[in-house]
Amino acid sequence: MTDLLLSTLIAFLVTIDPIGLGPMFAGLTAGMDARYRRRTAVKGVLIGAGLLFGFAFVGELLLNSLGIGTGAFRIAGGILLLMVAIDMVFARESGLRTATPDEKEEALHKADISVFPLAIPLIAGPGAMTSTVLLMGRADGDPLAQAAVLGVLAAVLAGTLLVLLFAGEVSRLLGVTGINVINRVLGILLAALACQFVIDGIIESGVLAQRAGGS
Repeated sequence: MTDLLLSTLIAFLVTIDPIGLGPMFAGLTAGMDARYRRRTAVKGVLIGAGLLFGFAFVGELLLNSLGIGTGAFRIAGGILLLMVAIDMVFARESGLRTATPDEKEEALHKADISVFPLAIPLIAGPGAMTSTVLLMGRADGDPLAQAAVLGVLAAVLAGTLLVLLFAGEVSRLLGVTGINVINRVLGILLAALACQFVIDGIIESGVLAQRAGGS
C-alpha cells in the first residue's frame, strides 16, 4: 500500500504539476481582480477534478468497450508518461502537461479561462488522465487501494487550488530556478515509474510467456 501511495503521489504531482501551474496561472490572469481570479481558480479545479474522477470510474470500462487490453494501455500509458518525464527533466514544454504556445495565446483573449486552458489541459491533461486510469488499474479492484488513489488525487487537487489562490506568492518564493529544480527531481522519479508501467504491461500482455513457450 505504501508503494502505491508513493507512486500515486509522484504521478499526480508531476502530471498535474501544481507548482508549475502557479506562474502560468498568474500570467494568464494578469490584470484580473482578486475576486474573479479566485472564482476562476475554484471553477477550473472543480471541472478538472470532475474529469479526473470520471476517468477513474469509467476509464477501464471505456477501454474494455474499445477492445483495448489493460496490458496494452499500461505500455502506451507508460510511454506517454515517460515523454512527460523527459520534458520535465529538460525543462521544456510539449503540450502533454502544459498548454501549447498557441493555446496560451488563445487563452489570453478569452474572458473565462477556467475551462480552457485551466481545467483542460493544464489540470486534467493527457498525462493526468492516463495516470488516473493506470493507477486505478494498479489497485486491481481492491476498494481500499482504490480509495487511497482517489484520496491522493483529491489531496493533490486541493494543493493545486491553494497554489492557484496564492499563485503570485508561490512564483516569487520559488522563482523559475526553484520550480525547474523541483520539476527535474520529480521528472526523474516519474521516468522510473513510467518504465515500471511498461514492464508491467509487457508482463500482463503475456508476450514474454509466449516467447518462452515458443522456445
